[in-house]
Amino acid sequence: MKLLILLLSLFWLLDAEMVSRTQVIMSTFVTISADEKDSNLITNGFDIMKDVEMSLSSYDTKAKMFLLNKNLHVELDDYAFEALNLSKKYYKNTDGYFDITVGSITKELYRFGLEERIATPLELQDAKVDINGLRFNEKEAFVDSGINIDLGGMGKGFGVDKVAEYFRTNGVKNAIISASGDIRCLSTCKMDVQDPFVEDGSLLSFETIKDDLGITTSGNYNRYVESTKNNHLINPKAKKPQTSFISITLIGELSSSDLDAYATAVSVMPVKKAYEFLDSLGVGYIILESDKKLIISKNIAKYTKNLIVSDTVKKQPR
Repeated sequence: MKLLILLLSLFWLLDAEMVSRTQVIMSTFVTISADEKDSNLITNGFDIMKDVEMSLSSYDTKAKMFLLNKNLHVELDDYAFEALNLSKKYYKNTDGYFDITVGSITKELYRFGLEERIATPLELQDAKVDINGLRFNEKEAFVDSGINIDLGGMGKGFGVDKVAEYFRTNGVKNAIISASGDIRCLSTCKMDVQDPFVEDGSLLSFETIKDDLGITTSGNYNRYVESTKNNHLINPKAKKPQTSFISITLIGELSSSDLDAYATAVSVMPVKKAYEFLDSLGVGYIILESDKKLIISKNIAKYTKNLIVSDTVKKQPR
């Protein structure tokens, strides 16, 4: 299985007093940072992420979603039921642009994270993408033959939320939980977004100005086969990868699961619809379009300060 590198999407600057530890979970680097007095809770945070992985992974042969895809039926645990329930909400809220049944394309055709290949137009046309092919209740789930569930569009954000909930319950005020492009800062934090065109370069940097904000970045440059035209962000309606956006960063008070799912959905929406949807959410956004124009939302000052943009892109008003 391929390993997704955490620092491809976001970097953050730690306070000197914070303790930071990293483990490989959910096929990526998960990093949890907390004040030294709370560092004893970090191990438990990793255990929570591992539990989420065993519910949502479509790679691990013992995970609930893997078994659902394999056997067309599985008994659900609490995390799996909650994630499926949220996914139905995201499907409705995004007019079907967030659809976890794209696994028939991401997992079965392109096989992202496995022995990757390029899907043919005929294969894409015949792929079965249908949210109605999934049925579940609190105890069990069923899928129709040909349906394959992929929770990768919200799973890492979901895991980050569960660790954040645990920290809040234990009175932690200052911590950062990160899984690939999904980050939760329980206090304020400083962020760099990676430049897709410059190795180890920064597209922009900013500081958050509110406690407990989520920051999520979704990009077509992180996972693809041969070229970004064959990237992992699949439009479930067109049954093909998106090409309108290079990178989408969302900042807001929504849950990290929400931000993760909505960044995934916006990535595959028509451009006009994408901006209308984001404006309706009220989140801050920083979007790099395929022509290298950088679009920053008008409300970005509600969430950030000291925003610095690289001269490698063309900043456009929104």
